Amino acid sequence: MESFDFIEMKFPAKPEYVGVIRLSISGIASRMGFTYEDIEDLKISVSEAVTNVVNHAYQEGENGEVTIGFAVYEDRLEIMVADRGDSFKLNEVKAKTGPYNSENSVEDLREGGFGLFLIDALMDKVEINNSTGVIVLMTKYLEKQGVGLHDDRVSTRE
Repeated sequence: MESFDFIEMKFPAKPEYVGVIRLSISGIASRMGFTYEDIEDLKISVSEAVTNVVNHAYQEGENGEVTIGFAVYEDRLEIMVADRGDSFKLNEVKAKTGPYNSENSVEDLREGGFGLFLIDALMDKVEINNSTGVIVLMTKYLEKQGVGLHDDRVSTRE
């Protein structure tokens, strides 16, 4: 089985914590070696998913939580954003998620009308589980920079 580190955090589902979550993803992605552009894409995607929870997951006055999970692999980062505050049983979450496609109804999964469309455009893979609450599973692959770029160059000697 492929090894990975798993980081899980819980926050109150309030807008003032979105910035803290953005800092967390930025720190993890930077440590992994993601490019500046990829880190910005990750921050936007996580912000959209978390803002969706803040705005739509709970009734007025309900003290809800958002749970964020980061699965840190050698070649990719998987991010789970869930409402209802439950801890992740990673294998169960993955078994129950299915691919997001733009024909799915996003009426109750949207922020600003295009949150999931934006996430789908910025991430390499997006999956959704909305059986109990909503879990958005996003994957971004780490592309190794500079490896093998010039391997086919012919060397010349004088």
